[in-house]
Amino acid sequence: MELINKKVYKEVCGKDKPERPIKIMQFGEGNFLRAFVDWIIQNLNDAGAINSNVAVVQPMPFGRVKELGLQDGLYTLRLEGIDKGEKVKSSRVIDVIGDLINPFEQYEHYLSYGESEDLQIVISNTTEAGIAVDPTDTDFTQCPKSYPGKLLALLKRRYDHFNGDMTKGLAIIPCELIDDNGDELYRCLTELARINKMDEKFITWMQTACHYTSTLVDRIVPGYPRNEIEDIRKETGYIDDNVVKGEIFHLWVLKKEEYVQKVLPADSTGLNVIFADDIHPYKQRKVKILNGSHTAMVPVAYLAGIDTVGEAVNDPTIGKYVHDFVFNEVNPTIALPQDQMVAFANSVIERYKNPYIRHELMSIALNSTTKFRTRIMPTLEDYIRITGNLPQHVCFSFAALVEFHKGLRGDQKIALNDDPALLAHWAKLWAEFDGDYLELAKKALGWVEAWEIDMNTLHKDITATVAKYLEDMDKNGMKAAVERFVNG
Repeated sequence: MELINKKVYKEVCGKDKPERPIKIMQFGEGNFLRAFVDWIIQNLNDAGAINSNVAVVQPMPFGRVKELGLQDGLYTLRLEGIDKGEKVKSSRVIDVIGDLINPFEQYEHYLSYGESEDLQIVISNTTEAGIAVDPTDTDFTQCPKSYPGKLLALLKRRYDHFNGDMTKGLAIIPCELIDDNGDELYRCLTELARINKMDEKFITWMQTACHYTSTLVDRIVPGYPRNEIEDIRKETGYIDDNVVKGEIFHLWVLKKEEYVQKVLPADSTGLNVIFADDIHPYKQRKVKILNGSHTAMVPVAYLAGIDTVGEAVNDPTIGKYVHDFVFNEVNPTIALPQDQMVAFANSVIERYKNPYIRHELMSIALNSTTKFRTRIMPTLEDYIRITGNLPQHVCFSFAALVEFHKGLRGDQKIALNDDPALLAHWAKLWAEFDGDYLELAKKALGWVEAWEIDMNTLHKDITATVAKYLEDMDKNGMKAAVERFVNG
């Protein structure tokens, strides 16, 4: 059995690996970009919407470009999940990688793309920490350490080569999971250019000739399917050390930018890609529904004796709890058309039921305190502001969070994983508990250092409501408490 390469590709696919012009540069060779962006580019090429290969740049000194090079940039993508109620599993070879660059070893080759007439687009996913200014990036005779440093060097080469031609700017599309990532990258490039005392004419060109857009990405990508690799090799007939596994669901929201839409018409072939005037409601939707329901689910389901997301949503009681949390309390707080909200919420529940992904509740429980503040408190505040009423599922989830941090699941100790100072405060609350659940709820809700506000002040009934649910959980167990809550 051979390692996949151009020869094996021809045998498997019945054609040569396509030679397309390289119009896209991609910073990052990790699982997510290969299972998401490169897959989208593959679909656009197959549909004739674009004709482009990708030059992949390794952002760090360590990475996978060498391993991908041994496979001629070819790799297998497996998508598995539930689509419209049906189990779906597919495999395909992704053939869009046309060049692989380690800029720490091939710096001049990397910079030469700044002179390319074909290059139009730069896409990145260098982790949330990747879009940041490194003030020590001041020597551009060698490869800069940071991503903004590398991109700045490329743009400067392009500006110099084309004599500041305003038509030679690039579409710059970051996929890092930070708010307003396009705006933030623009800011970092500008700051770093000024630290390096670069020509203001170049800075103006970089700011105005280039086309920055912010994005939101969404697809669960478990990565290399180590436990299934022997079956995959038997199925495909070749060895692939860079197989990547992802779920069926995908969503890419990009802020509208005319040039970006022209050179990357990613919404033109039926994919779940949206160019929006404002991406913030979509970010709210993802954080409140997907991330928020995860956080609301964990302490309830885990204390009820359940270990995984799939088991939780398939349990009649917990499944109804999660469903009603999303549909009754989260959806009304987001300013998007209700048909879109319902469709997205249904897709989230469907994703949770994916039989091919085992998602442990305790892995989501990491940093639960901060997650409640960032993922669920916006729903609490918005629901009260919009309706004047208390969101009961949110209150129940907060009571469950308090109970979870008692640190016991029956007789077993829970391996709590959070900032030690936060865990120490939870331990102190429970150590001082004298049987007065109203006082415990008041102290927990009033923890300003964690929540940034005293939540007791949000609604006149919130303290008593949380105390009622907390007493039921603590005295009767979570399973009985959640059944009573869900069934009225």
